[in-house]
Amino acid sequence: MIKKWNLWFSVLRQYGFLEFMIMGLQFIQKHNRSRGRAKPIDQIRTKARYEDIIITELTIQHPKWHKPRVNENMKFAWLMPSPGKGSGGHLNIFRFIQFLEEAGHECVIYLYVDGKHGTIDAVRTIMGNSYPNIKAAESMKWFENDQDLDNIDGIFATSWETAYASYISKSSAKRFYFVQDFEPYFYPVGGMYALAENTYKMGFYGITAGNWLKKKLSSGYGMRTDSFDFGSDEDIYQYTNKKVRKEIFYYARPYTARRGFEVGILALDIFHKKHPDYIINLVGWDVSEYKIPFPYKNLKILEINQLSDLYNRCAAGLVLSYTNMSLLPLELLRCGTIPIVNEGDNNRLVSNNPYIAYSQNDPHSIAEKLSEVITRRDKLTYAQKASESVKKLGWGISGSKFVDIVEREMKNNE
Repeated sequence: MIKKWNLWFSVLRQYGFLEFMIMGLQFIQKHNRSRGRAKPIDQIRTKARYEDIIITELTIQHPKWHKPRVNENMKFAWLMPSPGKGSGGHLNIFRFIQFLEEAGHECVIYLYVDGKHGTIDAVRTIMGNSYPNIKAAESMKWFENDQDLDNIDGIFATSWETAYASYISKSSAKRFYFVQDFEPYFYPVGGMYALAENTYKMGFYGITAGNWLKKKLSSGYGMRTDSFDFGSDEDIYQYTNKKVRKEIFYYARPYTARRGFEVGILALDIFHKKHPDYIINLVGWDVSEYKIPFPYKNLKILEINQLSDLYNRCAAGLVLSYTNMSLLPLELLRCGTIPIVNEGDNNRLVSNNPYIAYSQNDPHSIAEKLSEVITRRDKLTYAQKASESVKKLGWGISGSKFVDIVEREMKNNE
């Protein structure tokens, strides 16, 4: 102990008080860090299973995936992350599984996670009543290994992490990639970005939600791709309120960076100062932990059967997306609600509906676009025309195209 004190006094005499204090703080920080580490991190977390990624070699060719299949009724495995409540992406996956089942094909759902998982019953509880009733959901199971894929005709990866499991599987099944967004954009440019991006180089046949992804994956990665158009469910979303509306809908997802939460709040703050008589509804997440500078209703996550009534109370809906376009704009239109969407190819190439109000990406422009929508003199007739513009854009057309693509590619040896 005496030697240590002599060392510190020596530093004080030689370097002065300021340098002495800096070295002292550095010593304390180092000491605290060493005390705070009870044990080292046991594994690098990669979202996809570490073991799956480490044995993935993208240079290996898999010609066995491309043998033509001519079975009339085929069996498809769908690999997906565990679905949660109100997940639009999972809802769409279930919707397209249903299209294959209605066409006479069998589907099996495998839930894929990195690490420990709960029970299937717990997953069903979280899902609630938000998903279509499909046969595949009755036998949903965890994906432990690929031994169950031996008798499968086609495998669908539905997210970047499930693509690794599909790639390393020894199954000779045809490989499909059901792509609903450009998932590298979910991360800062870095390791996770690269791991997600590499899945577009695996040689799967991509079926994408909209033309933006089709173009991006084919031109940027040489993927063979096709796409389906967005639709809206006429049984769920209906135009029922033809009176003046004094509410605004905002799709608020603070933990989903691509939904631009910060920009949306800034825009709504500006809008509220101009139109304080409008009720602002925040839907998509519980935002109670945020100090939001204007009055609002925190509606959290709603069940699908609650959305149509809400939309019909709203004159406009703000739905920002900086990756692939959200499913919400067409659903809003069907209810006579005018969606405000940020400008960009990621949205324009998915839908060019004339009743979608595209705005520049700054808060003032978005607030002004909201103001334009609610102050239209013809807003009642405009809302009705907006609803009529999507009457023929049900999911049935997209589903038929999807089934045609799958059946065609199952016979294709490329």
